[in-house]
Amino acid sequence: MHDCKVILKKGEGRTLKAGGAWVFDNEIASIQGIFENGDIVSVHDFDDYFMGYGFINTNSKITVRILSRKRDTPVTPGLLKMRVQNAWNYRKDVLADAIEESGLAALSCRILFGEADFLPGITVDKFSDVLVVESLALGIDRMKGEILADLIEVLAADGVTIRGVYERSDAKERDKEGLPRIKGFLPLMPSDLRAQASVDSEKIVRFDTKVEIVENGVHYFVDVADGQKTGFFLDQKYNRKAMQKLCKGKTVLDCFTHTGSFALNAGIAGASTVLGVDASDLGIAQADENAKLNHLENTVSFQVADVFDLLPRLEEQGKQFDVVILDPPAFTKSRNSVKNAVKGYREINLRGMKLVKEGGYLATCSCSHFMEPALFAKTIAEAARGAHKKLRQVEFRTQCADHPILWANDASYYLKFYIFQVINDR
Repeated sequence: MHDCKVILKKGEGRTLKAGGAWVFDNEIASIQGIFENGDIVSVHDFDDYFMGYGFINTNSKITVRILSRKRDTPVTPGLLKMRVQNAWNYRKDVLADAIEESGLAALSCRILFGEADFLPGITVDKFSDVLVVESLALGIDRMKGEILADLIEVLAADGVTIRGVYERSDAKERDKEGLPRIKGFLPLMPSDLRAQASVDSEKIVRFDTKVEIVENGVHYFVDVADGQKTGFFLDQKYNRKAMQKLCKGKTVLDCFTHTGSFALNAGIAGASTVLGVDASDLGIAQADENAKLNHLENTVSFQVADVFDLLPRLEEQGKQFDVVILDPPAFTKSRNSVKNAVKGYREINLRGMKLVKEGGYLATCSCSHFMEPALFAKTIAEAARGAHKKLRQVEFRTQCADHPILWANDASYYLKFYIFQVINDR
């Protein structure tokens, strides 16, 4: 750690002072001392009041990401190990029922969730006995080998053996950090991970990247190499389970099905027929494979289609369903595009409501943190008025607890999930 200090402008650092982890470039008055991007620096207010240690990158608008707020707790391997251990202990608490169902070894969950686990810029998902890591910031990228080694050791202490590690640091967010987009197999031995810069290629551990997991009694093949993000969206775990109790004996339409998760939860719950729709050929191919894996191919079918085109066609054909599920990708990833996103959410919700039978159910969600809860609720209400429907709220839910919401970090709260009963307004 270089003896480098980042000094904030007077009146700046509001996010940091509220408990957040980010210092933006326009909040900085000066940087005193010698540093290289990725180094650990100390952050001080305009009056030299100590505010924390974090890693710096002047290529990024988020210039410093904080790892420790205590002057007497510098960023050391011991601190990283503590963060990893605390994150795993938390998952064991909040996912106790899933662990009881599958056991620790077979559990699939997000173990590290960036800022919400006080390790900004890194996420790690556990798919049964495989770890998938995504690193999005330069400073944490330098530490990822140490963090993964710690995680393997922490899991081993609980009798959980990991057979492979795969990296999915191929998101465009890395461009903003001046980092190349990378993906591929990593070493498995903690000593090799810690020596990541000099590791022998022969020590890289390769494995079948189509990994089978079980969640809510449903089996899936997860493509950790080529699937979206890290291969599977674990954040909807309990939302999918919540839908099971509404789907028995029902006709179900699952829009934006991805690899079929909501559709298969409906099928395993005893739905009479389920149609899953997605624009991705690869996603639908994987969904078909997952249906066969669960012996649901005679109940659950999938179709490649643009949902925005398909819903009006189904309406014209007079089709209706007992349950309609809307799980779209994020329509906005910046504040600048929120207005267009509102139009998209309003349109699919209006169309979706029209396809629900009288007294049937609509599940609808947004996974963009820029689509704030109040705005999302307002958009759904506008869609209901346009569709001449009344909505009776059954449940409001957020992301699974293994994707914790840190109140000081707005970006950690992104998933809003409603279940409504839909009633005709005429």
